[in-house]
Amino acid sequence: MKSRHAFSALTLAILSVAAMSASAQSSTPYQEPGFFYGGVSAGEARAKVDEPGVANSLLGANGPASGFSSDEKDTAYKLFGGYQFNRNIALEGGYFDLGKSSFSSNTAAGAFNNSTRRHGLNLDLVGTLPITERFSVLGRVGAAYGRTQSNFSGAGAAAAGLTTSKDSDTDVKFGLGVQYELSRSMWLRAEIERYRVKTATTGRTNVDTVTVGLVFPFNRAPAQPAYVAAAPAPYVAPAPAPAPMVQAPAPAPMPAPAPMPQRVSMSAESLFGFDASAVKPEGRAELDKFARDLSTANYQTVVVEGHTDRLGSDAYNQKLSEERAMAVKNYLVTNGRLDSSKISAVGKGETQPVTKAGDCKGNTRTAALVACLQPDRRVDVEVTGTR
Repeated sequence: MKSRHAFSALTLAILSVAAMSASAQSSTPYQEPGFFYGGVSAGEARAKVDEPGVANSLLGANGPASGFSSDEKDTAYKLFGGYQFNRNIALEGGYFDLGKSSFSSNTAAGAFNNSTRRHGLNLDLVGTLPITERFSVLGRVGAAYGRTQSNFSGAGAAAAGLTTSKDSDTDVKFGLGVQYELSRSMWLRAEIERYRVKTATTGRTNVDTVTVGLVFPFNRAPAQPAYVAAAPAPYVAPAPAPAPMVQAPAPAPMPAPAPMPQRVSMSAESLFGFDASAVKPEGRAELDKFARDLSTANYQTVVVEGHTDRLGSDAYNQKLSEERAMAVKNYLVTNGRLDSSKISAVGKGETQPVTKAGDCKGNTRTAALVACLQPDRRVDVEVTGTR
Protein backbone atom coordinates (compact mmCIF):
# COMPACT_ATOMS: atom_id res chain seq x y z
CA MET A 1 0.00 0.00 0.00
CA LYS A 2 2.85 2.38 0.84
CA SER A 3 4.54 1.72 -2.51
CA ARG A 4 1.29 2.43 -4.33
CA HIS A 5 0.88 5.78 -2.54
CA ALA A 6 4.49 6.77 -3.25
CA PHE A 7 4.09 5.81 -6.91
CA SER A 8 0.89 7.88 -7.16
CA ALA A 9 2.42 10.90 -5.43
CA LEU A 10 5.48 10.89 -7.69
CA THR A 11 3.32 10.65 -10.82
CA LEU A 12 1.08 13.52 -9.69
CA ALA A 13 4.17 15.59 -8.89
CA ILE A 14 5.51 15.14 -12.43
CA LEU A 15 2.13 16.12 -13.90
CA SER A 16 1.92 19.18 -11.61
CA VAL A 17 5.37 20.38 -12.58
CA ALA A 18 4.56 19.93 -16.28
CA ALA A 19 1.33 21.88 -15.87
CA MET A 20 3.10 24.72 -14.07
CA SER A 21 5.78 24.78 -16.75
CA ALA A 22 3.13 25.12 -19.44
CA SER A 23 1.38 28.01 -17.65
CA ALA A 24 4.57 29.87 -16.72
CA GLN A 25 6.46 29.59 -20.01
CA SER A 26 7.65 32.88 -21.56
CA SER A 27 6.03 34.43 -24.59
CA THR A 28 9.36 34.29 -26.37
CA PRO A 29 10.02 30.52 -26.98
CA TYR A 30 8.35 29.01 -30.03
CA GLN A 31 5.40 26.77 -29.17
CA GLU A 32 4.61 24.49 -32.08
CA PRO A 33 0.98 23.62 -32.96
CA GLY A 34 -0.58 20.43 -31.58
CA PHE A 35 -0.34 17.13 -33.47
CA PHE A 36 -1.48 13.50 -33.34
CA TYR A 37 0.86 10.56 -32.71
CA GLY A 38 0.78 6.76 -32.45
CA GLY A 39 3.10 4.09 -31.14
CA VAL A 40 3.78 0.62 -29.77
CA SER A 41 5.58 -0.57 -26.62
CA ALA A 42 6.59 -3.98 -25.33
CA GLY A 43 8.26 -5.34 -22.22
CA GLU A 44 7.55 -7.33 -19.07
CA ALA A 45 4.54 -7.47 -16.75
CA ARG A 46 4.59 -8.71 -13.16
CA ALA A 47 1.40 -9.41 -11.22
CA LYS A 48 1.42 -9.19 -7.44
CA VAL A 49 -1.22 -11.78 -6.56
CA ASP A 50 -2.09 -13.20 -3.15
CA GLU A 51 -2.32 -16.79 -4.40
CA PRO A 52 -3.36 -18.41 -1.06
CA GLY A 53 -6.05 -15.78 -0.55
CA VAL A 54 -7.44 -16.25 -4.07
CA ALA A 55 -7.36 -20.05 -3.92
CA ASN A 56 -8.94 -20.43 -0.49
CA SER A 57 -11.69 -17.87 -1.20
CA LEU A 58 -12.66 -19.90 -4.29
CA LEU A 59 -12.32 -23.39 -2.83
CA GLY A 60 -14.35 -22.74 0.32
CA ALA A 61 -15.02 -26.04 2.05
CA ASN A 62 -12.87 -27.86 -0.52
CA GLY A 63 -9.76 -26.07 0.78
CA PRO A 64 -7.45 -25.16 2.16
CA ALA A 65 -4.79 -25.12 -0.56
CA SER A 66 -1.07 -25.48 0.17
CA GLY A 67 2.26 -26.01 -1.54
CA PHE A 68 1.98 -23.03 -3.88
CA SER A 69 4.21 -22.43 -6.87
CA SER A 70 3.57 -19.43 -9.10
CA ASP A 71 4.66 -17.65 -12.26
CA GLU A 72 3.81 -13.95 -12.01
CA LYS A 73 5.81 -12.65 -14.99
CA ASP A 74 4.89 -12.52 -18.68
CA THR A 75 5.33 -10.39 -21.79
CA ALA A 76 3.31 -7.17 -21.93
CA TYR A 77 2.63 -4.84 -24.83
CA LYS A 78 0.42 -1.89 -25.71
CA LEU A 79 -0.75 -0.07 -28.83
CA PHE A 80 -1.59 3.60 -28.33
CA GLY A 81 -2.36 6.90 -29.96
CA GLY A 82 -2.79 10.42 -28.67
CA TYR A 83 -2.86 14.15 -29.23
CA GLN A 84 0.00 16.41 -28.07
CA PHE A 85 -1.66 19.72 -27.16
CA ASN A 86 1.67 21.44 -26.42
CA ARG A 87 5.13 20.56 -25.18
CA ASN A 88 3.81 19.66 -21.72
CA ILE A 89 0.38 18.02 -22.04
CA ALA A 90 -1.04 15.14 -24.13
CA LEU A 91 -4.14 12.94 -24.01
CA GLU A 92 -3.42 9.29 -24.86
CA GLY A 93 -5.54 6.16 -25.25
CA GLY A 94 -4.86 2.61 -26.34
CA TYR A 95 -5.07 -1.15 -25.92
CA PHE A 96 -2.92 -3.00 -23.36
CA ASP A 97 -2.18 -6.70 -22.80
CA LEU A 98 -0.65 -7.63 -19.44
CA GLY A 99 -0.05 -11.28 -20.34
CA LYS A 100 -0.79 -14.18 -17.97
CA SER A 101 0.00 -15.12 -14.40
CA SER A 102 -0.49 -18.62 -13.00
CA PHE A 103 -0.12 -20.72 -9.88
CA SER A 104 -0.57 -24.31 -8.79
CA SER A 105 -1.29 -25.80 -5.37
CA ASN A 106 -2.57 -28.89 -3.61
CA THR A 107 -5.87 -29.57 -1.82
CA ALA A 108 -7.39 -32.56 -0.06
CA ALA A 109 -9.20 -33.39 -3.33
CA GLY A 110 -6.06 -33.02 -5.48
CA ALA A 111 -4.25 -30.39 -7.53
CA PHE A 112 -5.71 -26.92 -7.96
CA ASN A 113 -4.30 -24.81 -10.82
CA ASN A 114 -5.10 -21.30 -12.01
CA SER A 115 -4.16 -19.26 -15.09
CA THR A 116 -5.30 -15.61 -15.41
CA ARG A 117 -4.99 -13.29 -18.43
CA ARG A 118 -5.55 -9.52 -18.27
CA HIS A 119 -6.04 -6.99 -21.09
CA GLY A 120 -8.15 -3.92 -21.83
CA LEU A 121 -8.33 -0.26 -22.85
CA ASN A 122 -6.93 2.85 -21.18
CA LEU A 123 -7.21 6.65 -21.38
CA ASP A 124 -4.41 8.72 -19.78
CA LEU A 125 -3.39 12.32 -19.25
CA VAL A 126 0.35 12.48 -20.00
CA GLY A 127 2.56 15.26 -18.62
CA THR A 128 5.98 15.98 -20.14
CA LEU A 129 8.77 17.84 -18.34
CA PRO A 130 11.55 18.80 -20.82
CA ILE A 131 15.08 18.45 -19.42
CA THR A 132 16.93 19.27 -22.66
CA GLU A 133 15.79 19.99 -26.21
CA ARG A 134 15.47 16.23 -26.89
CA PHE A 135 15.24 14.51 -23.48
CA SER A 136 12.11 14.66 -21.28
CA VAL A 137 10.62 13.05 -18.17
CA LEU A 138 7.05 11.68 -18.42
CA GLY A 139 4.30 11.20 -15.88
CA ARG A 140 0.84 9.77 -16.55
CA VAL A 141 -2.40 9.15 -14.68
CA GLY A 142 -5.57 7.70 -16.13
CA ALA A 143 -8.25 5.03 -16.15
CA ALA A 144 -7.97 1.44 -17.38
CA TYR A 145 -10.95 -0.68 -18.39
CA GLY A 146 -9.61 -4.21 -17.88
CA ARG A 147 -10.96 -7.68 -18.68
CA THR A 148 -9.81 -10.59 -16.52
CA GLN A 149 -10.26 -14.25 -17.51
CA SER A 150 -9.25 -17.02 -15.12
CA ASN A 151 -9.14 -20.74 -16.01
CA PHE A 152 -9.08 -23.46 -13.31
CA SER A 153 -8.00 -27.08 -13.61
CA GLY A 154 -7.15 -30.08 -11.46
CA ALA A 155 -9.09 -32.37 -9.16
CA GLY A 156 -9.38 -29.66 -6.53
CA ALA A 157 -10.96 -27.29 -9.06
CA ALA A 158 -13.33 -30.03 -10.25
CA ALA A 159 -14.42 -30.75 -6.67
CA ALA A 160 -15.23 -27.06 -6.18
CA GLY A 161 -17.02 -26.82 -9.55
CA LEU A 162 -14.54 -24.24 -10.92
CA THR A 163 -13.74 -24.00 -14.63
CA THR A 164 -13.66 -20.41 -15.97
CA SER A 165 -14.25 -16.96 -14.48
CA LYS A 166 -14.57 -13.72 -16.49
CA ASP A 167 -14.86 -10.22 -15.14
CA SER A 168 -14.32 -6.61 -16.22
CA ASP A 169 -13.92 -3.37 -14.29
CA THR A 170 -12.44 0.13 -14.50
CA ASP A 171 -9.73 1.37 -12.15
CA VAL A 172 -6.87 3.84 -12.02
CA LYS A 173 -3.40 3.46 -13.51
CA PHE A 174 -0.19 5.45 -13.08
CA GLY A 175 3.13 5.67 -14.85
CA LEU A 176 6.55 7.29 -14.99
CA GLY A 177 9.05 7.29 -17.83
CA VAL A 178 11.60 9.05 -19.98
CA GLN A 179 11.49 10.04 -23.64
CA TYR A 180 14.20 10.89 -26.18
CA GLU A 181 13.53 12.56 -29.53
CA LEU A 182 15.51 10.56 -32.09
CA SER A 183 14.11 12.83 -34.82
CA ARG A 184 11.04 15.00 -35.35
CA SER A 185 9.18 11.94 -36.67
CA MET A 186 10.34 9.30 -34.14
CA TRP A 187 10.70 9.23 -30.33
CA LEU A 188 12.12 6.54 -28.06
CA ARG A 189 10.15 6.00 -24.84
CA ALA A 190 10.77 3.84 -21.72
CA GLU A 191 8.13 3.59 -18.96
CA ILE A 192 7.17 1.94 -15.68
CA GLU A 193 3.38 1.64 -15.18
CA ARG A 194 1.04 0.25 -12.55
CA TYR A 195 -2.42 -1.12 -13.34
CA ARG A 196 -5.08 -1.93 -10.73
CA VAL A 197 -7.02 -4.96 -11.98
CA LYS A 198 -9.44 -7.61 -10.76
CA THR A 199 -8.21 -10.96 -9.45
CA ALA A 200 -9.98 -14.27 -10.00
CA THR A 201 -12.15 -13.34 -6.99
CA THR A 202 -13.72 -10.04 -5.94
CA GLY A 203 -10.36 -8.62 -4.88
CA ARG A 204 -7.92 -6.43 -6.76
CA THR A 205 -4.20 -6.61 -7.40
CA ASN A 206 -1.40 -4.55 -8.92
CA VAL A 207 0.25 -5.41 -12.21
CA ASP A 208 3.47 -3.49 -12.89
CA THR A 209 4.95 -3.21 -16.38
CA VAL A 210 8.34 -2.10 -17.68
CA THR A 211 8.20 -1.32 -21.42
CA VAL A 212 10.23 0.27 -24.19
CA GLY A 213 8.58 1.62 -27.32
CA LEU A 214 8.60 3.92 -30.31
CA VAL A 215 6.32 6.94 -30.84
CA PHE A 216 5.57 8.34 -34.31
CA PRO A 217 4.24 11.95 -34.55
CA PHE A 218 1.91 12.63 -37.52
CA ASN A 219 2.09 15.84 -39.64
CA ARG A 220 4.28 17.58 -37.09
CA ALA A 221 5.21 21.17 -37.97
CA PRO A 222 8.82 21.63 -39.16
CA ALA A 223 11.41 22.99 -36.77
CA GLN A 224 11.96 26.72 -36.62
CA PRO A 225 14.64 27.81 -39.13
CA ALA A 226 17.88 29.35 -37.98
CA TYR A 227 18.41 33.09 -38.38
CA VAL A 228 19.03 34.62 -41.77
CA ALA A 229 21.63 37.38 -41.70
CA ALA A 230 20.77 40.58 -43.48
CA ALA A 231 23.24 41.25 -46.28
CA PRO A 232 25.26 44.43 -45.70
CA ALA A 233 25.02 47.23 -48.25
CA PRO A 234 27.90 47.14 -50.74
CA TYR A 235 30.70 49.64 -50.23
CA VAL A 236 30.95 52.32 -52.93
CA ALA A 237 34.21 54.26 -53.14
CA PRO A 238 33.86 58.06 -53.51
CA ALA A 239 34.27 59.48 -57.04
CA PRO A 240 37.68 61.02 -57.70
CA ALA A 241 37.91 64.82 -57.85
CA PRO A 242 38.08 66.27 -61.41
CA ALA A 243 41.56 67.22 -62.67
CA PRO A 244 42.22 71.01 -62.53
CA MET A 245 42.99 72.99 -65.67
CA VAL A 246 46.28 74.15 -64.20
CA GLN A 247 49.11 72.05 -62.93
CA ALA A 248 47.76 69.78 -60.23
CA PRO A 249 49.19 70.03 -56.77
CA ALA A 250 50.56 67.01 -55.03
CA PRO A 251 47.75 64.47 -54.55
CA ALA A 252 46.15 64.46 -51.13
CA PRO A 253 46.16 61.17 -49.22
CA MET A 254 43.11 58.96 -49.75
CA PRO A 255 40.55 59.39 -46.96
CA ALA A 256 39.83 56.40 -44.78
CA PRO A 257 36.53 54.72 -45.62
CA ALA A 258 33.64 55.91 -43.50
CA PRO A 259 32.28 53.45 -40.90
CA MET A 260 29.42 51.42 -42.26
CA PRO A 261 26.88 49.70 -39.95
CA GLN A 262 25.92 46.08 -40.50
CA ARG A 263 22.81 44.68 -38.81
CA VAL A 264 22.22 40.97 -38.28
CA SER A 265 18.93 39.57 -36.98
CA MET A 266 18.85 36.15 -35.27
CA SER A 267 15.75 34.16 -34.34
CA ALA A 268 15.50 33.68 -30.57
CA GLU A 269 14.39 30.07 -31.14
CA SER A 270 17.63 29.30 -32.98
CA LEU A 271 19.76 30.60 -30.09
CA PHE A 272 18.06 29.55 -26.87
CA GLY A 273 16.26 26.60 -25.33
CA PHE A 274 12.78 26.45 -23.82
CA ASP A 275 12.16 29.55 -21.62
CA ALA A 276 15.92 29.93 -21.11
CA SER A 277 18.72 32.40 -21.72
CA ALA A 278 21.53 29.84 -22.09
CA VAL A 279 22.81 29.53 -25.65
CA LYS A 280 22.04 26.03 -27.00
CA PRO A 281 24.33 24.02 -29.37
CA GLU A 282 22.55 25.16 -32.57
CA GLY A 283 22.84 28.79 -31.42
CA ARG A 284 26.53 28.37 -30.57
CA ALA A 285 27.22 27.24 -34.15
CA GLU A 286 25.53 30.36 -35.53
CA LEU A 287 27.42 32.65 -33.16
CA ASP A 288 30.74 30.94 -33.95
CA LYS A 289 30.22 31.67 -37.67
CA PHE A 290 29.28 35.29 -36.91
CA ALA A 291 32.39 35.74 -34.72
CA ARG A 292 34.66 34.29 -37.43
CA ASP A 293 33.23 36.71 -40.02
CA LEU A 294 33.61 39.64 -37.64
CA SER A 295 37.22 38.78 -36.72
CA THR A 296 38.35 39.71 -40.25
CA ALA A 297 36.66 43.13 -40.13
CA ASN A 298 37.90 46.43 -38.68
CA TYR A 299 34.97 47.08 -36.35
CA GLN A 300 34.57 49.88 -33.83
CA THR A 301 31.40 48.90 -31.94
CA VAL A 302 29.06 45.95 -31.62
CA VAL A 303 25.59 46.47 -30.06
CA VAL A 304 23.59 43.36 -29.08
CA GLU A 305 19.83 43.96 -28.72
CA GLY A 306 17.35 41.46 -27.25
CA HIS A 307 13.68 41.64 -28.36
CA THR A 308 10.50 39.73 -27.38
CA ASP A 309 6.96 39.66 -28.70
CA ARG A 310 4.04 41.41 -26.95
CA LEU A 311 2.70 38.35 -25.11
CA GLY A 312 3.51 38.22 -21.41
CA SER A 313 4.13 41.02 -18.92
CA ASP A 314 6.28 44.05 -19.80
CA ALA A 315 8.60 43.46 -16.84
CA TYR A 316 9.18 39.79 -17.64
CA ASN A 317 9.81 40.44 -21.32
CA GLN A 318 12.25 43.27 -20.50
CA LYS A 319 14.21 41.06 -18.10
CA LEU A 320 14.34 38.12 -20.54
CA SER A 321 15.48 40.36 -23.42
CA GLU A 322 18.32 41.73 -21.25
CA GLU A 323 19.42 38.25 -20.15
CA ARG A 324 19.52 36.95 -23.71
CA ALA A 325 21.38 39.99 -25.05
CA MET A 326 23.98 39.58 -22.28
CA ALA A 327 24.26 35.82 -23.03
CA VAL A 328 25.09 36.57 -26.68
CA LYS A 329 27.66 39.22 -25.68
CA ASN A 330 29.33 36.87 -23.18
CA TYR A 331 29.53 34.10 -25.78
CA LEU A 332 31.10 36.40 -28.41
CA VAL A 333 33.70 37.55 -25.87
CA THR A 334 34.43 34.16 -24.27
CA ASN A 335 34.18 31.82 -27.25
CA GLY A 336 34.50 34.22 -30.18
CA ARG A 337 37.46 36.04 -28.53
CA LEU A 338 36.09 39.45 -29.50
CA ASP A 339 37.06 42.64 -27.66
CA SER A 340 34.62 43.04 -24.76
CA SER A 341 35.26 46.81 -24.60
CA LYS A 342 33.71 47.19 -28.06
CA ILE A 343 30.58 45.11 -27.33
CA SER A 344 27.50 46.30 -25.43
CA ALA A 345 24.24 44.47 -24.63
CA VAL A 346 20.81 46.01 -24.19
CA GLY A 347 17.28 44.61 -23.77
CA LYS A 348 14.45 46.22 -25.73
CA GLY A 349 11.69 43.97 -24.42
CA GLU A 350 8.57 44.20 -26.62
CA THR A 351 9.04 47.87 -27.57
CA GLN A 352 10.35 47.39 -31.15
CA PRO A 353 8.25 44.70 -32.90
CA VAL A 354 8.89 43.71 -36.51
CA THR A 355 5.24 42.84 -37.14
CA LYS A 356 2.89 45.70 -37.88
CA ALA A 357 -0.24 46.61 -35.95
CA GLY A 358 -3.10 44.44 -37.16
CA ASP A 359 -0.86 41.68 -38.60
CA CYS A 360 -1.37 39.38 -35.60
CA LYS A 361 -4.78 39.81 -34.01
CA GLY A 362 -5.76 38.85 -30.47
CA ASN A 363 -4.22 38.97 -27.00
CA THR A 364 -4.91 35.42 -25.81
CA ARG A 365 -1.96 33.06 -26.21
CA THR A 366 -2.72 30.53 -28.96
CA ALA A 367 -0.48 28.46 -31.24
CA ALA A 368 -1.51 30.59 -34.25
CA LEU A 369 -0.79 33.90 -32.49
CA VAL A 370 2.58 32.64 -31.18
CA ALA A 371 3.58 31.56 -34.70
CA CYS A 372 2.45 34.91 -36.19
CA LEU A 373 4.53 36.89 -33.66
CA GLN A 374 7.68 34.79 -34.26
CA PRO A 375 9.56 37.58 -36.16
CA ASP A 376 9.33 39.81 -33.04
CA ARG A 377 11.31 37.28 -30.96
CA ARG A 378 14.88 37.93 -32.01
CA VAL A 379 18.36 39.15 -31.14
CA ASP A 380 19.71 41.97 -33.35
CA VAL A 381 23.45 42.62 -33.60
CA GLU A 382 24.57 45.95 -35.12
CA VAL A 383 28.23 46.27 -36.13
CA THR A 384 29.85 49.59 -37.00
CA GLY A 385 33.16 49.30 -38.84
CA THR A 386 34.87 48.67 -42.17
CA ARG A 387 36.25 45.72 -44.01
